[in-house]
Amino acid sequence: MSRRFLSILALPAGVALASAGTQILCQASEVPNGEKAGAKEAKVTNTRWWQNREQKRPTKNSKCNLLGLWENDLGSKMHVTSVDGEGNFSGVYHTAVSSTQKPIEPSPLVGSQHLDKDGQCTFGFIVNWKFSDSTAVFMGQCFDQDSGQDVLQTSWLLREKVDSLPDDWKATRTGCNVFTRLD
Repeated sequence: MSRRFLSILALPAGVALASAGTQILCQASEVPNGEKAGAKEAKVTNTRWWQNREQKRPTKNSKCNLLGLWENDLGSKMHVTSVDGEGNFSGVYHTAVSSTQKPIEPSPLVGSQHLDKDGQCTFGFIVNWKFSDSTAVFMGQCFDQDSGQDVLQTSWLLREKVDSLPDDWKATRTGCNVFTRLD
């Protein structure tokens, strides 16, 4: 592999693509520098795939609140015990799965959420596992379903301690989980 390619892989996705000269469009109506896309872009692309997709909007009174007890598709439980006015939150995470032979213990989590007016916030949190030499970072978005059920759609990275630099290749895992509210 080329050194340039390896250096791009080591950067966060947006930075890596930008440094490689690729333009990144994160949302349909925005360009990376934050300006709203205008008529000029509409003429250039002449295709707007997102217009054909049905967009569900939460009702005006619905807010997706992270506070409470959540369970993911693997049976792991997360209890968010406090959320402040700035969007900072904390709690306890009890995983149902582990690759270590040690007994699983509930572990502290701390995070922050972006407080959106529509209540479908994005958030991120860190879990510092008490029973293993690893740390997990979760990021996701809260969705308020038409049924009234809140859902957290998340992606995560788990970094496990390794003994040496040559073992670094196997130190990071990634995945996705869906959490639903239990209370």
